Formats: sequence, structure tokens, C-alpha cells
Amino acid sequence: MAWFDRVRKAQDTLDGRLKTMGHGKYGRILRMARKPDTDEYVKVLQITALGAALIGVVGFIIYIFFTQAGPWIWNQLQGL
Repeated sequence: MAWFDRVRKAQDTLDGRLKTMGHGKYGRILRMARKPDTDEYVKVLQITALGAALIGVVGFIIYIFFTQAGPWIWNQLQGL
């Protein structure tokens, strides 16, 4: 019976938090939130993918620079 009481208490705690969710700091934001339509979702998805690809390209360029040009520059500086 102790297990059932713990589960009931956890459920009551969760229900209490859900009842007060719209009244706290983020209540206004949650009340104003809406589900995006398909066009808006696709636009956000495209911009996010473009940003991720851009960050990947910049990281790859930095990697190539330090693995290919970096040692050459270092050797040139050592030879001075």
C-alpha cells in the first residue's frame, strides 16, 4: 500500500503544479503561445538548418586551416 500512496502523492503534486502553471512568471507567455502554421514552421526549420550548416562550414574551414596551413606557418616561423 505504501507504493500506491507514493504514486498518489506524486500525482497530486504534479496536478497542483499544472493548475498553477498559467499563473506564475511564464503564465502570460503560455497563454499567448500558439501552434505555428506549416509555413511558419518550414521557415524556422530552413533558417535553423542554414545556421547549423554555416557553423559547420566555418568549423571545417578552421579545422583545415590548423591542420594544413598551421604547421606550414609554424615551420616558416621556426626557420627564421
